[in-house]
Amino acid sequence: MGMSKSHSFFGYPLSIFFIVVNEFCERFSYYGMRAILILYFTNFISWDDNLSTAIYHTFVALCYLTPILGALIADSWLGKFKTIVSLSIVYTIGQAVTSVSSINDLTDHNHDGTPDSLPVHVVLSLIGLALIALGTGGIKPCVSAFGGDQFEEGQEKQRNRFFSIFYLAINAGSLLSTIITPMLRVQQCGIHSKQACYPLAFGVPAALMAVALIVFVLGSGMYKKFKPQGNIMGKVAKCIGFAIKNRFRHRSKAFPKREHWLDWAKEKYDERLISQIKMVTRVMFLYIPLPMFWALFDQQGSRWTLQATTMSGKIGAVEIQPDQMQTVNAILIVIMVPIFDAVLYPLIAKCGFNFTSLKKMAVGMVLASMAFVVAAIVQVEIDKTLPVFPKGNEVQIKVLNIGNNTMNISLPGEMVTLGPMSQTNAFMTFDVNKLTRINISSPGSPVTAVTDDFKQGQRHTLLVWAPNHYQVVKDGLNQKPEKGENGIRFVNTFNELITITMSGKVYANISSYNASTYQFFPSGIKGFTISSTEIPPQCQPNFNTFYLEFGSAYTYIVQRKNDSCPEVKVFEDISANTVNMALQIPQYFLLTCGEVVFSVTGLEFSYSQAPSNMKSVLQAGWLLTVAVGNIIVLIVAGAGQFSKQWAEYILFAALLLVVCVIFAIMARFYTYINPAEIEAQFDEDEKKNRLEKSNPYFMSGANSQKQM
Repeated sequence: MGMSKSHSFFGYPLSIFFIVVNEFCERFSYYGMRAILILYFTNFISWDDNLSTAIYHTFVALCYLTPILGALIADSWLGKFKTIVSLSIVYTIGQAVTSVSSINDLTDHNHDGTPDSLPVHVVLSLIGLALIALGTGGIKPCVSAFGGDQFEEGQEKQRNRFFSIFYLAINAGSLLSTIITPMLRVQQCGIHSKQACYPLAFGVPAALMAVALIVFVLGSGMYKKFKPQGNIMGKVAKCIGFAIKNRFRHRSKAFPKREHWLDWAKEKYDERLISQIKMVTRVMFLYIPLPMFWALFDQQGSRWTLQATTMSGKIGAVEIQPDQMQTVNAILIVIMVPIFDAVLYPLIAKCGFNFTSLKKMAVGMVLASMAFVVAAIVQVEIDKTLPVFPKGNEVQIKVLNIGNNTMNISLPGEMVTLGPMSQTNAFMTFDVNKLTRINISSPGSPVTAVTDDFKQGQRHTLLVWAPNHYQVVKDGLNQKPEKGENGIRFVNTFNELITITMSGKVYANISSYNASTYQFFPSGIKGFTISSTEIPPQCQPNFNTFYLEFGSAYTYIVQRKNDSCPEVKVFEDISANTVNMALQIPQYFLLTCGEVVFSVTGLEFSYSQAPSNMKSVLQAGWLLTVAVGNIIVLIVAGAGQFSKQWAEYILFAALLLVVCVIFAIMARFYTYINPAEIEAQFDEDEKKNRLEKSNPYFMSGANSQKQM
């Protein structure tokens, strides 16, 4: 063990400072890259949403599976320090390769702004991501364990505080990067053609990773570094295998039972190794229920963000977009960790309650479960406001009269009379098989039958104008617009084609008495311009929408005024979201409190209960629970198609509560240990044995007493 003078700072080893700064930069780098990854896949490489999402989740899962590799390298071969340095270099190279893969001028030889050979970019970015997954995953278990190594015996309190500060650094890094990286992406850059600046957005994380590496190496002289102790995992596996085999061999009643199943390895392995493995297996056993917590926790990026898209982002004077709600978690962490550490835990201790690590973790599970109950309540409130969309073989029809006559429309079981420029109040729902006949007529003219076939599961708008003129339009919207945006379509009542441009998007050549498809816009007031050969030059072609909120859809009818100039009439298709996004804050608050008591404690517990030569292995085991949690989400989301989203939230909450009860029972039977003391005891015994061997008379007095 290479010891160096330990400099201290407020009772903390100074080397900790370097480790925390390194973690901050590394997390900034990782989350910064992850924030724009999915957009890079869809916009630059132009994969579809499903492939992009699959690759993205595979990448995230890899980042949580590679820690096992990192832990093996650290505990058995290179030691934690060298592992962190060498894998950080791999990581930096990976970031750089990904950044280079997003430079379109790399293969854009004809300078038209799109890469000429996409495969080059795809291959480079996948190589880059593989290196990043190896790097970030590999150093994860080592950095936290290496930090824990810097403390002396008897500095438990400082060490626990370190794990909190460490967790704080993770979240501060991720918070800043999720805010900053998207800003870099929207910058324009390029040598021959200007476009979204992915190289810069990937390059800044790469540079920060290099900074992280340099900071870490600068502290080199101050670290306490432990020698790696041979291939630990191999030994552990062999020892466990031997114990099971041996136990199986001696399964008859003739052999006396042994206290613990691992004691069957005594014939071949020394007591110290067996006791170390016992420590690890007892903790690993406790880990079995934990992935369920992560399964709930990781849904804030997916399910909860989707929930936010059906809500209104106007919170007081500020407006927030649905995908910005995730930063609430990081902001709350940065606030809550110090509060828990400095205020809540000391208060609980003062009240004389022994709030042990495992109790904290159980409380964390209950809090996360509560968060999902709250999410379900919010969901029920949202469902009350959501429009009803057609299911199964239902068809929905709305009639819109865009002419100057009063029209009568007879539908199965309904008779509708519409004045000029008006619509039915709501969509009417019919069974597709019973939609036998729809007739339209106007006073003093014959009846016309509508002969279009209606697609099941879709909404349709029936445009009517003159006695026997109609047009059936498939809306194509059978859910709320995505990302909380607003859908807008135009109906042309001029005789010639019209083209409309609205904040950068073009509705080209809308034919006479027909509707365009929907295009989608974020909240705010949008200006649009109408152009057509039929419009006299003196007319004012520019218009503004009224204030668009979140998740609405409208039909704008362009009609001719008496002076032949256009005017616009608006009809609502889907009403704006009314439930406020601020209602998500309670569930984020509960989940974050759960995370603080669960996650920070878990890191610290994994470290404190592990023998010195297996610290990284247990940290990796802890990260493995995160990976398994992610897999659970994929399975549950894929298997159970709930008709009601709140039911899925309640299911998750119930599952976690059940798991929490099981965990609490398991925790009751766990006794806390101090690995350092147990190892010191073994050292003591070994010393005695050595003395005995070298001096046979030394122990004789004690032995004679034993035999009596």
